[in-house]
Amino acid sequence: MNLLKRNINGNSYVGAFSASSEKLTLISNGVSPKDESIIRENLATETHRLSINGSNLIGIYAVLNSNGVLLPEMAYAEEMRELNSLKERIRIGALPGDMNALGNNILANDKIAIINPNFDKSASDMIADVLDVEIIRMSIGGYETVGANNILTNNGMVLNNFASDKELDMAKDLVGNVSQSTANTGSVFIGLASVANTKGLIVGEDTTGFELARMEEGLTDQ
Repeated sequence: MNLLKRNINGNSYVGAFSASSEKLTLISNGVSPKDESIIRENLATETHRLSINGSNLIGIYAVLNSNGVLLPEMAYAEEMRELNSLKERIRIGALPGDMNALGNNILANDKIAIINPNFDKSASDMIADVLDVEIIRMSIGGYETVGANNILTNNGMVLNNFASDKELDMAKDLVGNVSQSTANTGSVFIGLASVANTKGLIVGEDTTGFELARMEEGLTDQ
């Protein structure tokens, strides 16, 4: 597994500007060509640039896996059209509703999506359909923003340090391999501080060696 500490746009919350699946990484239009190349190499994916509602905060607003990409309905029509080249390979959807920060509120791999319990049934059904996953409603460590505060890939999961023993056991039942950590020297927002798939993990430069080792433990296939 490739491990890299790096800032994007001078910001240690690299997951705010990118989101990845096994074959595709979405990055903001503001990411430099050098950073795009580094992301592509370390996650071993193709990259696709876009904005969402004019924002570069791709990791906050978008969620994806190998089956689909979900953007909030507030995305501009031209931004949705920017994804047309992907439609032959994966599903593309625009989720209605007031919970626009999909990346913050949905934690997905290719089999499951852990979602903010406040999503209504129609939203939950659309998430399940576009991403082709089983839906699990739960908060973790007192945070309903499960995408912002945790990391999930097909190989395992990293929970924030406030997760309870019960939540840790539930996560182990769901994915098997689980660890707990902070990022960026004590931040609980480990999802926003990272972008990951089974091939690589990129975290903010402020992340300590101990934090990186804990993340690697949870995301490395056992």
